[in-house]
Amino acid sequence: MASDKNVKKKTDEENSGLSEIFEYRKKLKKILKPERYEHSLSVSFTCICLAMRYGVDLYRAEVAGLLHDCAKQFSNHELITLCEKEGVEFTEDMLKAPQVIHSVYGAEYARKAFKIDDREILSAIYYHTLGRPEMSVLEAIVFVADYIEARRYKADRLPEIRKLAFCDLDRAVYEINHDTISYLEESGGFICKDSYDTYHYYKELMKKQGLPIK
Repeated sequence: MASDKNVKKKTDEENSGLSEIFEYRKKLKKILKPERYEHSLSVSFTCICLAMRYGVDLYRAEVAGLLHDCAKQFSNHELITLCEKEGVEFTEDMLKAPQVIHSVYGAEYARKAFKIDDREILSAIYYHTLGRPEMSVLEAIVFVADYIEARRYKADRLPEIRKLAFCDLDRAVYEINHDTISYLEESGGFICKDSYDTYHYYKELMKKQGLPIK
């Protein structure tokens, strides 16, 4: 009887992808700093919740959230070197804001180090920092979850955007872009063209929907 239960438990874990999730977590915990690992867990759980709300595959959402910062173990200089060595393209803008390159290389690192071959997951990792016009729902989920997860606390409008994320995902993307760009403009930080492209796309989308914009 006990052996039958063990067999069923193993099968359930395999069907849900839980055994893979455990392996990803184990590896991440070894390579990331504790606070970055906790952030990654929190983003993965937030992605699951948003995926439930918007009808996205829960496993894909969890994996994309869990691995979105998998390349954060590398310094900016190391990321640039790895991209050049492995043929991962990045823009001149990104060299002026090298902290964003972890997402670009992160997709390649997830593919190589974690054996992720799902294009939707890799794309969500790639775009989680700068976004892009017309993001897929999974891409938008990871983008938003990275901003609103429970460990975050600095952004002024977090409570408002957290509520909004579960009502209107596109609107949440717009508000996050607006606040991020406003912060960088005020603080003198460099803003990549990709961020502006994302912002302007979602700003126009809000206009078309008749929603107020800033």
